Amino acid sequence: MKEIKIIKNRSDIGAGTRGADMGIDAVEIAAINAGSDFFNQFDYVDIETENDSIYQKNITPYAKRINKVYSVSYRLSEAVKVMLKEQNFPLVLSGDHSSALGTIAGIKTAFPDKRIGVVWIDAHADIHSPYTSPSGNIHGMPLAVCLNEDNLDCQVNQITNETKTNWEALKKMGDISPKILHSDLVYFGVRDTEEPEDYLIKKHNIKNYTVAEVRYRGLDVCVKETIEKLANCDMIYISFDVDSMDCDLISKGTGTPVSKGFDQFEIIDIINGLIQSNKVVCVEAVEVNPTLDNKGNAMAEACFEVLNAITSQIKNSLNSLPV
Repeated sequence: MKEIKIIKNRSDIGAGTRGADMGIDAVEIAAINAGSDFFNQFDYVDIETENDSIYQKNITPYAKRINKVYSVSYRLSEAVKVMLKEQNFPLVLSGDHSSALGTIAGIKTAFPDKRIGVVWIDAHADIHSPYTSPSGNIHGMPLAVCLNEDNLDCQVNQITNETKTNWEALKKMGDISPKILHSDLVYFGVRDTEEPEDYLIKKHNIKNYTVAEVRYRGLDVCVKETIEKLANCDMIYISFDVDSMDCDLISKGTGTPVSKGFDQFEIIDIINGLIQSNKVVCVEAVEVNPTLDNKGNAMAEACFEVLNAITSQIKNSLNSLPV
């Protein structure tokens, strides 16, 4: 029987601000305070982290701690692959968004012959490479990893051989590269990008459903179009970064908050609408940082509200999934 299983990845070394490693615990506290036994309902796996590497000297400034990100991401990819091979549904809770490269690698290595659609619900495009990144934080690079995208047309950084070697290893994780196609990526809520990212979005005609468009044209319309766009994909992965939500409305409990985002009810409706396609095989939630929360534990509470609301929809879809 197919079941939901939780993967807890408390890694935050891909971010520029510490604290997302405590995000999962903050969400669990939100569940307890809501009187919910959510986290007692599902089996879970904990991923071993490399968070102590933040104390080590950074020798790859344009892809910080990239060798350690590889280690964590590989462990995560293996956990995702095993769950999918066992015909279960991985609900992944991670610290920073670099985790998504491991999650996608796990899906692809579980089903190397399948085509994966990605719906990226986020304030940021996360499609930088070490050649273009202004920060060197790998949570801004997971999609470039999965797309095998260096974006050398917009190169601004001269990277070291060590960075290049590790970058190539990240892209080739699972011996499959690329893992997704530009045409199979859809953004929701992206509103804070840099020029190299804008270049790629325009070059590959990657669709971004802005908050304004979703509210003007209707959420159901935008979700329906997304499902149609990904019609040739065998399965869909949804990545939910909590900074897709409005930091002024919800809270600033995330490393890179951006105003004018979605509320949690819109996120719930977007994800549930996509799950109804019966193609969604994995959902991931990332970037809750309780150390930055200006409203107590509000960001974690909103994240839990989303998780709790989408779980029943996931359960309804389990027996119809393409795995």
